[in-house]
Amino acid sequence: MKKTMLNNTLSILIASLFVFTACTTKNNPQSENTNSQLKSEVLTSEAQENLTPEQILADLREGNERYVNNNLTPRNYQAQVKATSGGQYPEAIILSCVDSRVPVENVFDKGVGDIFVARVAGNFVNEDILGSAEFATAVAGSKVVVVMGHESCGAVKAAIDGVEMGNITAMLDKIEPAVEMTANYSGDRNSSNNDYVTEVVNNNVLNTIEEMRKNSPIIAELERNGEVVIAGAFYDLDTGKVTFLN
Repeated sequence: MKKTMLNNTLSILIASLFVFTACTTKNNPQSENTNSQLKSEVLTSEAQENLTPEQILADLREGNERYVNNNLTPRNYQAQVKATSGGQYPEAIILSCVDSRVPVENVFDKGVGDIFVARVAGNFVNEDILGSAEFATAVAGSKVVVVMGHESCGAVKAAIDGVEMGNITAMLDKIEPAVEMTANYSGDRNSSNNDYVTEVVNNNVLNTIEEMRKNSPIIAELERNGEVVIAGAFYDLDTGKVTFLN
């Protein structure tokens, strides 16, 4: 009898606790205020249309500065997910290496729908990457293409060392021209020399841009017309800072 009464009492208390919690959460203005302080706006067709490539590059630089200073924009991601479900109007496409230490959206402080991201080890271009970049620019309206290499790139080091392994061999062939571009480098030309690796990384970015211009008449024409800007960049693993290359 006593055990039954105790069980009933516990059941009532647990039920009351659930009701109280639900009511508190539902009617908690502080929770609603917190969500209202998060950025929920997304890029619209009109906003994308009004942006210039120069404004977009400045925006990317400012976003990276916030990233470096650990001051990323608080966002309501669920609101942004819903807002972009019917369409997307990104301002730029970033071609980056697959390296896990380069979280591209965070690097530029971007949310859902802000940028396209294409990734391949060594950030080179092939038919698939070029097609993706053409879609981003000519179809979806992005006005900036950034090719971003990074410090101590493993793919670049492997190309320097002449690694041969499965499909990696063919992949590294795409990076080999950047190694050849450093033939007159005065220091040690090996993967243990960080300065040399950085030299090859930057040459790989520049070579990738030239390959893009040569093999994508669509993007090359958009660039000639001033509708798209192609920029090279280097990501510092130690600081998170992005330096745009001339």
